[in-house]
Amino acid sequence: MQPNFEPSDVQGPWEQALGRLCDTLRSEARAAVALAVEQGDLDLVARAVRQGAGDVTYAVDARVEAAIERWLEACATTRSLSLLTEDTGWRHMGPDGRGGVRALPDFDHGGPRIALDPIDGTRNLMCDLRSAWTVVSFAPPGPAAPRLRDVSFGMVSEIPDSRGGRFRRLTAQSGGGCALEERELLDRALVRARTLTPGKDARVDHGYFPIFRYSPDQRPALAAIEADFTERLRVHEGANLRHFFDDQYISNAGQLFLLSIGTYRMIADVRGWLAARLGRTTVNSHPYDVAGAILCARAAGCVVEGPLGTELDFELDVTTPVDFIGFTNPATAARIRPHLEAAMRSAPRA
Repeated sequence: MQPNFEPSDVQGPWEQALGRLCDTLRSEARAAVALAVEQGDLDLVARAVRQGAGDVTYAVDARVEAAIERWLEACATTRSLSLLTEDTGWRHMGPDGRGGVRALPDFDHGGPRIALDPIDGTRNLMCDLRSAWTVVSFAPPGPAAPRLRDVSFGMVSEIPDSRGGRFRRLTAQSGGGCALEERELLDRALVRARTLTPGKDARVDHGYFPIFRYSPDQRPALAAIEADFTERLRVHEGANLRHFFDDQYISNAGQLFLLSIGTYRMIADVRGWLAARLGRTTVNSHPYDVAGAILCARAAGCVVEGPLGTELDFELDVTTPVDFIGFTNPATAARIRPHLEAAMRSAPRA
């Protein structure tokens, strides 16, 4: 049964309403996965349902998208907003003056512009392999689609697999710090909370430094860049490559979360950059996957930028390709960025 949203669920500060929405989406997604695990049939959640506006919609995605539809209608009975999801793209809704809702023509309605990735890491979660994440990217009112630089609030909320007993959540306001909470799944009781700090350690080994290799056709080229990069670290920085670890997490939000808490020392997703260099096409990260997570990571003190140090800014939509490189703190960026960039510049072209 799909959840009904009471007025108290959707009213009040947007940050709180969006947090409650994340809680609902987590419950919906985990209930679907738990049922599939219990019945021994992961296809119940892993079945492809349709091609959404931004990505393939699987059965577990469809369940949470239905909950979002109900949340949007409940919100729009009292206040206007624009909402983007990977399944439908941007929608604009507000009160109709008769206690119901109506579609609005565009962004110019005086309400916020919110991009939402309900389940970033669907492929992990639907196989009960690893946590997925809900990513909220909140921008204040404006006349057009927001850009990354317009995002003023971000939230990255964990959806653990069926074995999890707790969840974690990052929240950040533009210009402020990044808060990390850990809560019990059963009653959402707070276990611990802290404000993240970047640290000053700039080690080049004894940590995780992944270069994301999602598409099979790109893996040889990315592996060559990684081999060149690590050899430069060995020669010039004395890195012990026996303790230079990789992790292929199919969730950009999960990657940025791990960067924010210091588990990752670096993360590079340069699929689009490499495809352009080789004259090919590829599957990219999307703006709704990462905008709020980038805000959180930067607020935690991480350096997150475009490939080869380019400015990272993009429109929040379902089509714009996004590449990014992140370092856990400025000291790490200063030490290893030159070697990564040298390896990338040495990579073959078409």
